[in-house]
Amino acid sequence: MRIGIFGGTFDPPHLGHLILASEALEQLQLDKLLWMVTAIPPHKAINEVHNLEQRLSLTKMAIRDVPQFELSTLEIDRPGPHYSVDTVDIVKEMYPDAEIFFLMGQDSLRDLPLWYKSELFLELCDGLGVMRRPGIETIVTSLFEQYQDIEKKIHWFKTPLVDISSSDIRERIQEGRTYRFFLPDAEFDLIEEKKYYQ
Repeated sequence: MRIGIFGGTFDPPHLGHLILASEALEQLQLDKLLWMVTAIPPHKAINEVHNLEQRLSLTKMAIRDVPQFELSTLEIDRPGPHYSVDTVDIVKEMYPDAEIFFLMGQDSLRDLPLWYKSELFLELCDGLGVMRRPGIETIVTSLFEQYQDIEKKIHWFKTPLVDISSSDIRERIQEGRTYRFFLPDAEFDLIEEKKYYQ
């Protein structure tokens, strides 16, 4: 069994997230993809991230039609600070017979040496699903020198370029502009019903 970990604030989740997730599912041959909703990422201020229950509800609504997608509250059910190395370790304990693939962008791969306990993180991961991003230069040779066997763990995957962002959707809602087709139907209906982001 292959399980992927897809972390994010998902504030809100949108079609770009779903396309990326479905491409990872197919290209990395994953049996399950955990949508790991994060509390407050270290690179964002508290006032930049909206209500947790709201984000959980929207993510649940966005992924409900795909049986291989599963909402995970692992990162919000335990006290911080939250590091990827700890998340992978816990997921491995939960699924001892599974291969665990951590999804990241090419920019995150480039910054891997800055991650907390990056060597242990790599050791725990069975694979890194790395999405190629135009304009991001990753010096993989230096990573190969720094981390033993990392080359075997990197699995590149491509996704169509979709110029949608959560911040743009929030801005559109606040300004009363259209955002109808940036989200799955059920999620759009929930935002309209609850008047989220207004």
